[in-house]
Amino acid sequence: MRLLAERLEQREQRWSRWMDGIAEQAGWTQPLASEGLLLRVTGLVLEAVGVRAPMGAVCEVHPAGGTHNSANNGHAAPPPVLAEVVGFNGDRAFLMPTGEVHGLSSGARVVPRAAPQVRLRWGAGASAHPWRRSEDRGLHLPMGDGLLGRVVDSHGRPLDRLGELAGTVAEPMVRRPINAMDRDPVRTPLDTGVRAINALLTVGRGQRLGLFAGTGVGKSVLLGMMARYTQADVIVVGLIGERGREVKEFIEDILEAEGLARSVVVAAPADAPPLVRLQGAHYATAIAEHFRDRGKHVLLLMDSLTRYAMAQREIALAIGEPPATRGYPPSCFAKLPQLVERSGNGLGAGSGQGSITAFYTVLTEGDDPQDPIADAARGILDGHIVLSRELAESGHFPAIDVERSISRVMTAVAPRPQQQAARRLRQLMARLAKARDLLQLGAYQPGHDHELDLAVRLAPQINQFLQQDMHERAPIAECRAHLQALVPTAH
Repeated sequence: MRLLAERLEQREQRWSRWMDGIAEQAGWTQPLASEGLLLRVTGLVLEAVGVRAPMGAVCEVHPAGGTHNSANNGHAAPPPVLAEVVGFNGDRAFLMPTGEVHGLSSGARVVPRAAPQVRLRWGAGASAHPWRRSEDRGLHLPMGDGLLGRVVDSHGRPLDRLGELAGTVAEPMVRRPINAMDRDPVRTPLDTGVRAINALLTVGRGQRLGLFAGTGVGKSVLLGMMARYTQADVIVVGLIGERGREVKEFIEDILEAEGLARSVVVAAPADAPPLVRLQGAHYATAIAEHFRDRGKHVLLLMDSLTRYAMAQREIALAIGEPPATRGYPPSCFAKLPQLVERSGNGLGAGSGQGSITAFYTVLTEGDDPQDPIADAARGILDGHIVLSRELAESGHFPAIDVERSISRVMTAVAPRPQQQAARRLRQLMARLAKARDLLQLGAYQPGHDHELDLAVRLAPQINQFLQQDMHERAPIAECRAHLQALVPTAH
C-alpha cells in the first residue's frame, strides 16, 4: 500500500508540473513577425520600412514579384538576398546585404527570419514544454569537428569542393563574454616553433598578440610557420579582406597538408561585402570559442585585424556615423576590443575549458607605426611583433624587428635565466644599432668601447640566430639553450 501511495503521489506531481507548463506556455507572448518593404538602396545600405527586428537580426529581401518558389511571368523569382539589421531611424531600418543586390527594386519584401526553436531540458524548475522559440534572431552557423580540415566562407558554406559538412551543429555566433575575474591567468609557455619568438618574445598559452607589418614583408609566411609548428590541438585561420589569390596559396603552399589537417579556414576575401568580411572574423572567433569550451587548446590566426576595422568603417559610414580619426568612426575602435577580448584563456582549473592563443596581423599603411588601427591594437593586445621592411629587403627572414617588439607576458612564462639572456641580447643589438652610421662610414676603431666591440663581434652570430627557414622548426628548449650559450660569451 505504501508503494502504491508513493507512485500515485509521483504521478500527481508529474501532472502538476505538466499543467504548470501548459499555463506558462499559454502566458507566453510571441511577437508577430512583421514584413517590410524596401524603399531605397543607397550605396551599401538597404533602407526598409515596416520591419520590426532587433539589431543583428537576419532578414530575407525577396525581389518584387514573389518569393523564390513562386512564379513570375513563367520564371522562378531569383533567390532572396540575406541582409542584417545594422541600424534604424524611427520606423526605418537600415540593412547591410551579404550578397549581390543586383535585381532588387523598390517594393521588394523584407522578411525577418523566424527565431530558431530551442529544446528545453526537463528537470526541477524547467518548463514542461520541451520546445520554445528562442529570442536570438542572429546567425546560427556550423560548429564542430566536421569543420577540421575544411575551408568555409563566412556563412559556413564549403569552399573546398569536398562536399557538404558533416558532424556539425548550428550554434549562435554571439556568446556571452567571460568574466575577467574568472579567466585562467597566462602562466604556461607556448612553443611556436619560431626561434626569434621562442627565445626573445616568449608567448604564453592564452595570449593575444599583434603581428604588425606592411605589405610584402612575410607576415603570411610567418603565420604559416606558426600554424605548422605551434603546439595546439586546433588551429583556426581567418583570412579576412585579403586577396582572393592568397587563399588557395596560403592553404597549399604555406599551411600545407600537415597544418590543414587540424585546421579550420574561414575565408572572406577582399571582394566580399563589408558585412561578410565582418562576419568572417566573428565566425572564426566563434569556432575557436566552440573548441575552447570543449577543453581544446586553440591557435587563432587572423589576417587581418585592419581589414576587419575597414569593413566596420564602410558599414558605419554608410549608415551615417560621423568619421573621426583618418575616416574611422568611433564604432571601429569600440569593435576591436569586443572581438579581441573573446579570445584568451577559458575559465580556471576544473572548468574543463581550454584556451585561445591569438595572433592578429595589423597592416600598417605606408609602414606608419602611428596608424590609428595599429595604435589602438597595441593598447588592447598582450604584445606586438613588428616585421621590418628593411630586414625583409636585406633577405633577413623572418623579418622580426626584435627591438621594436615585445611580449607582455614573457616575464610570467619564461624562466629567469632566459629573461636575463634575452635582455642582454637586446642591449647588444641596441648598441650596434646606435653605432650603425659609424660602422658604415668606416670610422669605428676597436678598443675604445668594449660593449660595442662585443656587439660587433657577435653580430654575425646574432643575425644567424634570428634567421630561420620557413621549413625549419625550432623547439623552445633548443631556443633557450642556444640563446644562453650565445650570450655568456659577452662576459
